[in-house]
Amino acid sequence: MEPVPFDKRSGKIWYNGKLVDWKEANLHILSHGLHYASCVFEGERVYNGGIFKLREHTNRLIYSAERMGMKIPYSAEQIDKACKEIISVQNVKNGYVRPVVWRGSEMMAISAQKSQIHFAIATWEWGSYFDPQIKIKGIRLDISKWKKPPPDCIPWDTKASGLYMISTLSKHEAEKKKYHDALMMDYQGNIAEATGANIFFTKTNSNEIHTPIADSFLDGITRRSIIEIAKQLQIKVLERKIKLEELNKFDGCFLTGTAAEVTPVSQIGDINFAVVDMIKKLDDNYSKLVNKN
Repeated sequence: MEPVPFDKRSGKIWYNGKLVDWKEANLHILSHGLHYASCVFEGERVYNGGIFKLREHTNRLIYSAERMGMKIPYSAEQIDKACKEIISVQNVKNGYVRPVVWRGSEMMAISAQKSQIHFAIATWEWGSYFDPQIKIKGIRLDISKWKKPPPDCIPWDTKASGLYMISTLSKHEAEKKKYHDALMMDYQGNIAEATGANIFFTKTNSNEIHTPIADSFLDGITRRSIIEIAKQLQIKVLERKIKLEELNKFDGCFLTGTAAEVTPVSQIGDINFAVVDMIKKLDDNYSKLVNKN
């Protein structure tokens, strides 16, 4: 069965302070957020009816908006309350929440100082980002030709829509080659992340995980959670610059993200990895953490 398109679904969306019918939650074609990417968003997971680390996501959303020169017309407390309200209205028990902020259609030019700031929250039931059977074996990553821009060129530490253009290009190109996702480099040629998830590598003999320094891409909330879990498990965590040439020195690899959760990687280019016990242990502990809600 084909999935229902997102504009054809039923229920309510929280839109500028009101519950609006799903199909009526629209914006004008000349909205600034569409034409000039003045839009920020969050991705949040619902486990057992509760949103994992809701306030951290809300704080990041507010920060992202401020970095883009937009002031959300709601407090963190009001945003949290609205997120909880919409998952209750939609009766989402295990799913996804998408708060989104954008500039409206009052002005259509590069400058849009007087445009209204809009805010909406949608939610839906959603399982694994990758097929569960594929996830057990580990996903395969292409190596993208697109690099993360230098940090002095973009607001790299935000979840802003414009930053995902090269991610979409990279993932589409990977899928055409029958890969599941793509590995992206930073502007200096170091390993950065996948198209929408952070990346870790394991050295089980030395009880270590290695991950790139988040200095040109988003320091994910799941990424930080996994680092905390690893430290609790007495696993050494090294955040550092990692070169492509080092890939064959690692025995395992995995992605982390709100959508991806903990996803093992079996291959990057022509380098193979095992789904080692360390990854399974981190995944198990992450699952226990998120299901405390």
